[in-house]
Amino acid sequence: MGTLTFRVASIAACVSLSVSPLTATHAATQTQDRQTHDQSQRANAALVSQVASRLAQTQRVRAQFTQTQTLSAMKQPLVSTGTLVFFRERGVIWRTDTPYKATYVIGDAGVSEVDPNGKRIDTKSAHGVRGVAQVSKMMRAMLGGDLSALYSQFDVDAQGAASQWKLDLKPNQPQLAQSIKGLQMTGGEFLQTLRIALANGDVTQIEFTKSEAISDLAPGERALLGAQ
Repeated sequence: MGTLTFRVASIAACVSLSVSPLTATHAATQTQDRQTHDQSQRANAALVSQVASRLAQTQRVRAQFTQTQTLSAMKQPLVSTGTLVFFRERGVIWRTDTPYKATYVIGDAGVSEVDPNGKRIDTKSAHGVRGVAQVSKMMRAMLGGDLSALYSQFDVDAQGAASQWKLDLKPNQPQLAQSIKGLQMTGGEFLQTLRIALANGDVTQIEFTKSEAISDLAPGERALLGAQ
């Protein structure tokens, strides 16, 4: 009986000696992984905050755009060009010059079209601007310092530096994920590119050029945005 007890104790000791280092190593690896993940998340959040602060330095921006829409229902992409005015406190005036002329106002209430007389009207033909409207609302909140609105809807991966950055956004809300697959933005002092991938396979790629800060809006632009 004494011999059996000794053997069992010996086996238990051997198992303990062989398992304990592995368990300790695994625990240490998990701790290191968590620390690395936490550091990455902090760096991510810091860069997003820096990007938001840099963009927020300019409240009004005028730029030219080239928009390329790749639609699953069409063989050839749709390319349009035009100009935009971004007013952080009010919204966006989106003017398409080619292949047709149209003007849209993107504000808190959604998207409306501007008729030939300069009046805003409700429209159902602004499909190419809907995605931009969603991003505009999010960016206006972000530029106002409200990053909680961004993180409540997207998981954000930030790369680069405040001078030249890239943000990849993936929806973290099931309802949003039903319509948007992901967003990608690049820029520096101004937003340079925006890529909107929809859940149905449609992709909108927008390149912004000749971006410049403006001190004020033209009277007609102020009227469209309801600015005093």
